[in-house]
Amino acid sequence: MIGLLGIVAGLTLIMALAFRGWSILLLAPLAGMIAAAFSAEPLLAHWTQTFMPAAAGFVAQFFPLFLLGALFGKLMDDSGSVTAIADFMTLRLGPKRAVLAVVLAGAMVTYGGVSLFVAFFVLAPMGLALFRAGNVPRRFLPAALALGTSTFTMSALPGTPAIQNAIPMPFFGTTPFAAPGLGIIASIVMAAFGLWWLSLREAQARKSGEGFGAAEQAVTDPLTLRQLATTAREFDPAEISHGGHTTATPSIGVAVMPLVLVVVVNLTLSQYLLPSLGFDFLAEPEWGATSLAAVGGVWSVALALLTAIIAVIALNFRRFPKLRDTIDAGATAAVLPVLSVASLVGFGAIVAALPAFALVREWVLGIGGGPLVSLAVATNILAALTGSASGGMTIALEALGPTYMQIAHDIGLDPALMHRVAVIASGTLDTLPHNGAVVTMLTVCGTKHKDSYLDIVMVAVVGALLGLVAVIMLGTLFGSF
Repeated sequence: MIGLLGIVAGLTLIMALAFRGWSILLLAPLAGMIAAAFSAEPLLAHWTQTFMPAAAGFVAQFFPLFLLGALFGKLMDDSGSVTAIADFMTLRLGPKRAVLAVVLAGAMVTYGGVSLFVAFFVLAPMGLALFRAGNVPRRFLPAALALGTSTFTMSALPGTPAIQNAIPMPFFGTTPFAAPGLGIIASIVMAAFGLWWLSLREAQARKSGEGFGAAEQAVTDPLTLRQLATTAREFDPAEISHGGHTTATPSIGVAVMPLVLVVVVNLTLSQYLLPSLGFDFLAEPEWGATSLAAVGGVWSVALALLTAIIAVIALNFRRFPKLRDTIDAGATAAVLPVLSVASLVGFGAIVAALPAFALVREWVLGIGGGPLVSLAVATNILAALTGSASGGMTIALEALGPTYMQIAHDIGLDPALMHRVAVIASGTLDTLPHNGAVVTMLTVCGTKHKDSYLDIVMVAVVGALLGLVAVIMLGTLFGSF
């Protein structure tokens, strides 16, 4: 019981101090040492022999995706491509459909591989202008941004290049397109519920005579936002202002082409090309004694992003005022996010190695409803406590992934179904007040938790939970499809 109390104390420390802006790079090892101390385990040994190998393993496995994703997002931003897409949505939908314009623009760029932090900085000014012109209360803008960037395109749509969709692949031997039919259904549920809720709230506001309203001055200083978004997701906000932004935006066709390439190349590689090639040599010790199933998903996403990066540069070469600076800023933007999530993974490794974790494992596996429900609950809780979808999911899978794979083998459960459940579950309760993305959205929109957080919860938590329930129910009845 003392050991279990130490695990809770460590998680509480991370949750409380991360919300106050403390760096997760310090909090995670400190929380791990606290948890180990309560169990009377050797502290230094856990730091160097448990924490560091787990953190290093995460970096080794996923740094290519963080690096290429951040670089692609920066190139899309500085080339004016994200702005071009935002302008296109503004022109086509206009102020009368301001909420829909923001949601669709956010969904398009993030499903195409652009980091949500890059999307925030471009879409927030566009959304504010649209909301002002349409006299829509600005307090709804953070929820519209969240719905478009942080829900179905992050966790449900098959093939999404978000890091959350990549994390389960090595554990379950799956691809980015795991359980595509269920992912599409979950996406429809999330999008439909979120748009219904926001339209209902907008109608209520108009009926009461509420307009755009006044607000706090939006904070756009990247260094300030970096302190708020301690886990920073896939992109370090401090690099937003570095590089050089074009003054001439491309056409909508040129802007969208790299996003389409991400999806098409990812699909072609993961489903057709890579499985048809010979990778038996991966089983040799010199290549880590692995398999294509374990690494193919990461390879397909990485190559898709690399193809899109080449396309962005080729299509917009003359538009980049400082291409070298843009590339440097994009590469640098990947460092803090990957190390932050890796630190959370290291903390999770310490927790999983403690004797008291056996009680946690027994409790999780004993949850009624079957393995899909228990996997969803475990991922939800850890994502909530860490304030990070990727960190919480990785901790859950590092500790329980092999157990769930054994269960899947014993009962004939498709690992693709577990992949989709884990990813959607990671993107539900992570959206708590201390989540870095939530704080950043509120800050760039110039609103506060008391004004906007309820609507964020409804579209990003309740909507995602409804999608998760739909996937679990359909998956239990019909299996993966």
